[in-house]
Amino acid sequence: MSIQTDTIAAVATPAGPGAIGILRLSGPRAADIAAAVFRPLGKKGLLERPVRTLVYGDLLDREGQVIDRVLCTYSRGPESYTGEDTAELHCHGSPMVLTLGLEALFAQGARQAGPGEFTQRAFLNGRLDLAQAEAVADLLDAQSREGARHAAGQLSGALSRRVGEIYSALVDLMAHFHAVLDYPDEDIDPFTQEQLSRDLTRQEGALERLLATYRRGRQLSRGVRCAIVGRPNAGKSSLLNALVGYERAIVTDIPGTTRDTVEENVELGGVPLRLIDTAGLRDSADPIEQLGVERSRAAMEEAELILLVVDAAAEVTAEDADLARAVAESGKPWIFVAAKQDLVEQSTSVGLDSLAQAVAELFPRDAGSGYGELLTNARQAQAAQRALEGVKRAREALELGVTPDALLTDVEEALSALGELTGQSVREDVTARIFQRFCVGK
Repeated sequence: MSIQTDTIAAVATPAGPGAIGILRLSGPRAADIAAAVFRPLGKKGLLERPVRTLVYGDLLDREGQVIDRVLCTYSRGPESYTGEDTAELHCHGSPMVLTLGLEALFAQGARQAGPGEFTQRAFLNGRLDLAQAEAVADLLDAQSREGARHAAGQLSGALSRRVGEIYSALVDLMAHFHAVLDYPDEDIDPFTQEQLSRDLTRQEGALERLLATYRRGRQLSRGVRCAIVGRPNAGKSSLLNALVGYERAIVTDIPGTTRDTVEENVELGGVPLRLIDTAGLRDSADPIEQLGVERSRAAMEEAELILLVVDAAAEVTAEDADLARAVAESGKPWIFVAAKQDLVEQSTSVGLDSLAQAVAELFPRDAGSGYGELLTNARQAQAAQRALEGVKRAREALELGVTPDALLTDVEEALSALGELTGQSVREDVTARIFQRFCVGK
């Protein structure tokens, strides 16, 4: 772990005017720099006040002029988010105030923080492991209540504890075996083949259950890709608007109004969906409409859920039947939605409740896992897969009669993969890519 010797600063709130704007610092001189640009109202200076106390006073620009009346607080490492000295200035959310305040911090010796650098320092200083650090980004990007709850659980260490139990069991296995080999004169019970096989099988099962959470975890963090398909004017855009709660897509009675895919994020039945309203599927001589149709077919191929919309007020056509057959043969989960365009507003509440129930049944919550215990990205899943393969190789080698000391190499590889999952042995270039997805100030 590298030790940071510089102090970073950044605006930690979204761009644009707002009620509150926060300037954040971290590093060896964070408290001193904050004290240099903040003048408390009262006789005591900032650093004479207790740590983690909000102090009322004035924010000064680089010339020492008052630019805002703010609250300031500081903390000392290692008892802080990043594990080093930190400070925050809570200003009014004026972009100009934040710009002038940041300039004042830079004038005192701070530098601009990079994307995710605060959380990266928390990881490097041992305040968070890598799975928890990734949960920070997942929490910021959460598009649903379930996604936010899962990210909060992972941030609290739920996934790390689940991985840690497997890691600890494999370490115990190796430690016991090495003790038998290294201290033959001691009265240490040696492993029997049956005991080794039982322990490896138990951890193999634990890893298989962990890996099986990836599909649900990915859906919670990224959303289920859901294509809304149907013939032109079937009611697809009306359904999209009803689900998102406002007129996101143009709705007319003219077939072919939607020429391109329209995407929105919603939560339905506790499941986050990435809705894709597609152009109506039909043969057309219009090259622009035909391009939209091709994109619609591509969206259907990439979807994890298909909503097949048919206008219940119109005659069922051969095109409807062909499309229904294609959807059914796609092998993907799908739901038939009967739309009645002239009664959309009157029937929406009942229809959406039924649709939400159907979605929830197709994508049930994993009853065997609590919030935060699911794998949520490909990096985590790949590490868990390598760990599983290592344990599986060890068990199979044992069944073939390989001596236990030889199969322990596979167990070591499994431990290394689990270490990558939580960041115990991950490469620096991997961590750099992970923190690049964060925004500045986090």
